Amino acid sequence: MEETKPTKRKPVFIKVDQLVRVVNSKMVLQKERPDKLRTRPVKIAECLTGDETGVILFTARNEQVDCMKPDTTVILRNAKIDMYKGSMRLAVDKWGRIEVKEPANFTLKEYNNLSLLEYELVNAVEE
Repeated sequence: MEETKPTKRKPVFIKVDQLVRVVNSKMVLQKERPDKLRTRPVKIAECLTGDETGVILFTARNEQVDCMKPDTTVILRNAKIDMYKGSMRLAVDKWGRIEVKEPANFTLKEYNNLSLLEYELVNAVEE
């Protein structure tokens, strides 16, 4: 019997506007800049966020770290997926926005962690 290969699909990119709850937050980088200019320090935190469909790691940068406290409900506007070491991370860049909201009533599916899935970059050949 002949074995057929599954066809490769191109990724579909969409904007993410989503109400999520922050499960936990861990600071991964915090440093002062050594230059003499009065610039703000660099802060990066990884926050486990989720909704009723699953959870994913969110990379918070600089002032976003202050919004992403555990048990906070936020709306992520114009968020995107970044690939980091073969896994997905949710991020909001300078065109996006994070809004802190009143606590929402939904149950998280913590067993469906999309950041634990490992992906491999494959270059698609156009035919």
